[in-house]
Amino acid sequence: MINYVIIDDEPKNIKILKGMMQEFCADAEYVGAASGVEDGEALIRKIQPALVLLDIQLSHENAFDLLDRLMPVSFEVIFVTAYNEYAVKAFRYSALDYLLKPVNIPELCAAVARAEEQSRLRNVNRQLQNLLSHLRHPEAMAHKLAIPNADSLSFISIADIIRCEASGGYTHFFMTNGEKLLSTKTIGEYEELLPPDIFLRIHSKHIINIKHIKKYHKGRGGFVEMEGSYMIEVSARRKAEFLSRFGL
Repeated sequence: MINYVIIDDEPKNIKILKGMMQEFCADAEYVGAASGVEDGEALIRKIQPALVLLDIQLSHENAFDLLDRLMPVSFEVIFVTAYNEYAVKAFRYSALDYLLKPVNIPELCAAVARAEEQSRLRNVNRQLQNLLSHLRHPEAMAHKLAIPNADSLSFISIADIIRCEASGGYTHFFMTNGEKLLSTKTIGEYEELLPPDIFLRIHSKHIINIKHIKKYHKGRGGFVEMEGSYMIEVSARRKAEFLSRFGL
């Protein structure tokens, strides 16, 4: 069981979201709502919820003003937002959940289930600091990435990723120090997240960091030889895109 509050400046949105949670998220207990930064801060400090469902725009302030007041926090956050695509990418980078309005019920249920799990991991402070840094300093997005697995989060430097490899619905990360990390996200999600000027999808199963390529071996699609003695197949349909990155 996880208790939650809703922070939204539209009473109608609070009513709709509360109703959806009560009907479809039986393990979540509603304990209050607020409409702005000041009353939201007061409510959260009083109730100490495990989860906050938080709208981005709160009248003349926003969710990040509220989070700044509460840091370091002891609760999980699910953003419920119509915010722009760039910010959504930042949420993904920080391993925080978001729901786009109008809220999709299966996505809501999945987000609440993840919040229950994450509340046991106690990594939320680091996630929020990472998120706020990404939003206020966009250039920082190229530096750090949060890798979620079954029982923890690993924060890695993007420059240290040699390659990513799909394994079913999971993704393996191969690092310059020889470490291998498993993420519960799909390789398709990382194709969207990783900087396209550095990372390239060369196969349905493989993304590579082009800064770690040592040699390309010609063939129908060919193979790339990576640092760490990895030989990675280039699919035939992605060969032209791969070669064009090097002016070929």
